[in-house]
Amino acid sequence: MAEWRATACILCECNCGLEVELGGEAGRHLVKLRGDKRHPSSQGYACEKPHRLDLYQHGRDRVTSPLRRRADGTFEAIDWDTAIREVAARLATVRDTHGGDSIFYYGGGGQGNHLPGAYATATRRALGIRYRSSALAQEKTGEFWISDRMMGSATRADFDHCDVAMFLGKNPWHSHSIPRARTTLKQISQDPARTLIVVDPRRTETAELADIHLAVKPGTDAWLVAALLAILIEEDLIAHDFVASHVAAGEIAPVLAALRAISIADACARTGLEEALVRRTARVIGGARAFASFEDLGVQMNRNSTLVSYLHRLLIVLTGSIGKPGTHFIPTTLVDIGNGESKHTSPVVGARIVGGLVPCNVIAEEILTDHPKRYRAMIVEATNPAHSLADSKAMREAMTSLDTLVVIDIAMTETARLAHYVLPASTQFEKAEATFFNFDFPHNYFHLRRRLLAPTAGTLPEAEIHARIVEALGAITDADYAPFRAAAKLGRRAYAMKLMALIADPRLGGLAPVILYRTLELPDDLREGAVVFGLALRAAMAAAAPLARAGFGGSPLEAACTLFDAILGHESGVVFAVDEWSDVMKRIKTKDRKIHVELPDLLAELATLAQPASVADPEFLFVLTAGERRSFTANTIIRDPSWRRKDPAGALRINPDDAAALGVASGQSVRLTTRRDSVIVPIDVSTTMQRGHIALPNGLGLGYPAADGAAGDVMTGVAPNELTSAGDRDPFVGTPWHKHVPARIERID
Repeated sequence: MAEWRATACILCECNCGLEVELGGEAGRHLVKLRGDKRHPSSQGYACEKPHRLDLYQHGRDRVTSPLRRRADGTFEAIDWDTAIREVAARLATVRDTHGGDSIFYYGGGGQGNHLPGAYATATRRALGIRYRSSALAQEKTGEFWISDRMMGSATRADFDHCDVAMFLGKNPWHSHSIPRARTTLKQISQDPARTLIVVDPRRTETAELADIHLAVKPGTDAWLVAALLAILIEEDLIAHDFVASHVAAGEIAPVLAALRAISIADACARTGLEEALVRRTARVIGGARAFASFEDLGVQMNRNSTLVSYLHRLLIVLTGSIGKPGTHFIPTTLVDIGNGESKHTSPVVGARIVGGLVPCNVIAEEILTDHPKRYRAMIVEATNPAHSLADSKAMREAMTSLDTLVVIDIAMTETARLAHYVLPASTQFEKAEATFFNFDFPHNYFHLRRRLLAPTAGTLPEAEIHARIVEALGAITDADYAPFRAAAKLGRRAYAMKLMALIADPRLGGLAPVILYRTLELPDDLREGAVVFGLALRAAMAAAAPLARAGFGGSPLEAACTLFDAILGHESGVVFAVDEWSDVMKRIKTKDRKIHVELPDLLAELATLAQPASVADPEFLFVLTAGERRSFTANTIIRDPSWRRKDPAGALRINPDDAAALGVASGQSVRLTTRRDSVIVPIDVSTTMQRGHIALPNGLGLGYPAADGAAGDVMTGVAPNELTSAGDRDPFVGTPWHKHVPARIERID
């Protein structure tokens, strides 16, 4: 009988539980994969994407030795001791000469690759690094900032029990983000008592299932949500009792006045939708027993993105759609990634920093300057900003101008090729890893997955890399480890008491992840999970009741120890918190525990919707969605292009009428031009597209080594960020407008 090992998918935030059968050469291949029925959230569900994860594990561009750039731009292999010593010395020199603020950290967790971000906090502390960013600053910071100001916390929604579900700029059929996405979508769609609403310019797979598809003109979502709110007010479909009980005193009147000023007819006209359809939608939402909604990249990477997040939150609040089954909730989590606090700005551009993240679209500007506070060095971990951030040309120029660029990754990515040092990491199946985007309710879970394979020779887990860098910097010594090793010998409780004292230590507290990794005794296949003990202790102190309901009661020390042992012992994940709906409104974290709806800057932005529409540039009459999720795209985690069984070349989708006007057909190539660049790309004529709207998939345009040792790289498809501009960004939080890129198409004769 084959042995099936528990792990998780690493291709989207859901990290669905998987079981893997190993085999092939030396038993190191992921031969078969299936959904893990024991997983608390996915319960055996899995889409088609993870079944070729062996291509990730065995990519031809794996890096299996530390690399150092030569003067001529080529790389030479060096040993780990040399690499760590030189990296630490170069970064220390930048720190000592220009300050830790001049070193920038980009990374902190990819899809499923989350623990390195925790260990990187120790490296950042040792170097005095203040500024950092990640992919979240391309997507979620507007939503985080608005949620923090209004409620003090981000929310999620209960789609299992709602009677009205709305997806705003989201196609969960391919992008998932909710447990068992396709099963849940089908259940809602097939139930005559429930209504599925989809807001998307394209008739996506999710829109095909919808009862109401609001096919807005690209970039007009703000007018749509404003019109929905204005109709709710006009027709008195507001949850008055909820508003009176939970909204801060005196704040609702100016908001209602601003929304009453919206011309519903004009707003609907801007969206291209019939007013009758918008009114029908508003009535469905206003009459819902339980309304659940989800906004995503279709609006968060689009014009008016932060305003849309604000209006979306108003829609939730004014309908009272929070704190009861089937609506929105604030879950108990081990890691708070929804913090939208904004107290600082970036040193050169002065961009707002939300949740500690510098906007991705200003990073190149922060570097390409003679400003004394510019970033002079970067650590890039488990991510590929040379490919994934707007205006790749500017990002490449910025990174090549740095004094020092260190890349920690498993593959020779586009960013790694620019580095001074490449430190090869073990894959996600060669170390212990964890799922951090867990937002289930009322039962929330945590999954620490064991490594399936020993690290490939020449590679190290990121936890080990960071520990060695911190030690080489002299930030921590064997003498510092000694009392923790002694405590570990006495058992989990004694160690927990020592850890609590560590957190308050001004010198060593910030190095806690490395101390845990070096001193907490764990089996080899769980060793990188040491940092989770700190998370368990924090959760036990902050959320005693939900943990107790899940079976982890007693004092915080007792709860933390039993929880951590349960996490270690359940290879498919463990329910660590059981929430109650009656507690949700108590989790509003504003100072007065009220929801704040009057945000003057956003109300001022709302007023601008009444201004006349800008005239389209006659040179660029198409709107390009630069990065659409499709059935075989998932960021750039799997770099081997052979994994894409559908649409291998990443065709440009175009409406039939537009194709006819150009005289082109599916399979033909066209020239696609934006203000930033021009590329040749095949087209796919699709009735799912509106006239004037075109779309390219994400995750393509990567350089990948040719097969059979042939020289050069294979490049399949278009890298969307060769076409985007970093200057096209949200004025509040700097998120890019990747979903609204002015473009033109020309036939190639």
